[in-house]
Amino acid sequence: MKHYTCDYCHNEFEPTRRRVQKYCSNTCRSKAYHYRKTASNTLPSSQLKNDNISATTTPPQPKSESISAAGIGNAAAGNILADGLKALLTSSENKPATKKDIADLKALFTRRYFPINNLAKNQFGQSPFYDMDTKNVVYLNTN
Repeated sequence: MKHYTCDYCHNEFEPTRRRVQKYCSNTCRSKAYHYRKTASNTLPSSQLKNDNISATTTPPQPKSESISAAGIGNAAAGNILADGLKALLTSSENKPATKKDIADLKALFTRRYFPINNLAKNQFGQSPFYDMDTKNVVYLNTN
């Protein structure tokens, strides 16, 4: 079987269709289309009028990306430094609520009686409380 060269990535491939293929995959075909589309949009208007510009320009070679241990270490160190600075510079009022904070609030609101501090005790020496169930002020012994 005859091998062809992809017009975008320049790799050799074996065609999967009967017709002559220009690209090795749909990905290369769509990338070439987008390259042609953006390349024609980025030319100045004076160059667009020039007839000497060829429509087929050579696409850029695809980059090969690699991950190194040094890059991972630098990213981890940056994250630790950023998190540490954020923890140091954020006041306790502006920190996000934790599960314990939410549990404490839930326990607080499930209580039935809340003390009222700005009301005086009654003649029997009982302290005023707000009853969450009846939504009334009640006086209870605090002994």
